[in-house]
Amino acid sequence: MTKKIAITFSVFLYAFVVPYLDINETHVWNPDWTPHARIHEVWQLITNSSIGVVCLWLVWYKKEGRLSTLLSLIVMGGFLAAFFLKDGYDGSMKYLDGSEKTVLGINLAVLGFGIAFLFLLGSHLFTKTKRTTLNDV
Repeated sequence: MTKKIAITFSVFLYAFVVPYLDINETHVWNPDWTPHARIHEVWQLITNSSIGVVCLWLVWYKKEGRLSTLLSLIVMGGFLAAFFLKDGYDGSMKYLDGSEKTVLGINLAVLGFGIAFLFLLGSHLFTKTKRTTLNDV
């Protein structure tokens, strides 16, 4: 059950919380973003949310956790990699006004995705029961 909770928690963050936070003037309707950048943002939101729905279906209805775990790790790991590589492409988590959402000095998205990534990875590594199913988890 720990693996199901870890998958569900991670999917909740990237498939539902992120779109809720990004469909506004800071991202999708940001007047300072080019239309090309906005289409990439909406594409990413739709893709990640769709992957999340598939992951929930896999883990709760098909009882298959390996693929769901892998897909969730790819989505969250992709964000974390982009964050840590940000200096190489002049990226930032700060808004144009210089503000940034932080908790204890750590960017909120990095903190949330980092915790979810580690929870998901740990639950996968420490709750291996059957090769392809979650029937016993």
